[in-house]
Amino acid sequence: MSKQEEQYTRSAERWSETQYADAESYLRHRADLVVSLGPKLRPRDRVLDLACGDGGLGVFLREHGLEYRGVDTTPAMVEEARQKGIAVELGDLNDYAPPEPVEATTCFRAIYYARDRPAFFRHAAGYTTSKLVFDLNPRQYRVEDVRRDLHAAGLTRVELRPFFAPQNLGLPTPAAAALYLAERSGPLARLALRFRFSYLVAASR
Repeated sequence: MSKQEEQYTRSAERWSETQYADAESYLRHRADLVVSLGPKLRPRDRVLDLACGDGGLGVFLREHGLEYRGVDTTPAMVEEARQKGIAVELGDLNDYAPPEPVEATTCFRAIYYARDRPAFFRHAAGYTTSKLVFDLNPRQYRVEDVRRDLHAAGLTRVELRPFFAPQNLGLPTPAAAALYLAERSGPLARLALRFRFSYLVAASR
């Protein structure tokens, strides 16, 4: 077992609760944008969540009436999710393919696990009928490069939305609402992304 696998195994219990200062607010906001960014998802659409951890996002996607399936490489994470009643399977995002096509595929805090990013996009596009949604740190990856790789995979409609939910800081509801509103502030939001936060990307055909 690698050091990374050991870390995830040790952290599997209460993963979502310990990774986010306000897990409910953070994951609910993420789920809302998974539904609304790009082609809108509708009740009973299927979502495949790659590198899903304990499947915490699934709780909030199911509130939208979506069918959720998670995939993670760490057995302890899979077991933790199943104990919570969340459908998660063991698998690697580079190779896993669902038994039938899904409307949406998501991949959060994990795009850097793709061994070959263009190949990963092609693979995911092959079983995704509506959109691929993932987060992107513009200080780590050039948006133009990622957009080029998505286009090469046939995902030519690319929408980006700043995602300002703080991971390590819990905020009062009014402050969180103001921060989410700031995601739509255009140039100011793009300026903030030079220093922190990330984009949510929805790529479709």
